[in-house]
Amino acid sequence: MKIIINTSSMIPIYEQIMEAVKRQIADGSLAAGDPLPSVRVLAGELKISALTVKKAYDGLEAEGFTNTVHGKGTYVTAANQELIRERQRREIEEAIDQAVRRARSYGIEDAEIREILELILEP
Repeated sequence: MKIIINTSSMIPIYEQIMEAVKRQIADGSLAAGDPLPSVRVLAGELKISALTVKKAYDGLEAEGFTNTVHGKGTYVTAANQELIRERQRREIEEAIDQAVRRARSYGIEDAEIREILELILEP
């Protein structure tokens, strides 16, 4: 499992860990039943507190992405792929909404916004 932490980011480290695991589940790098590194191992690899990793793992379990078996470890659950995709779609919609609002605040007409989007979508 590959996780890169950005220490200069405003996003808390535990949230960065959670997002990295969710991305790997969504792209198939992590599948149902795959074990996550132990809290201590991941904390050592990332050179962060074990409590931070534990908080991330607890959050993943609360959201249904993992299941922890006491004494055995934390495993990826059979996460609902539709739920993951819906969450990703909602994030994209929010980002596009912000971009459109910004464009309109600059006085750019909707037709021009559509043209810009078409240019971006060209292969």
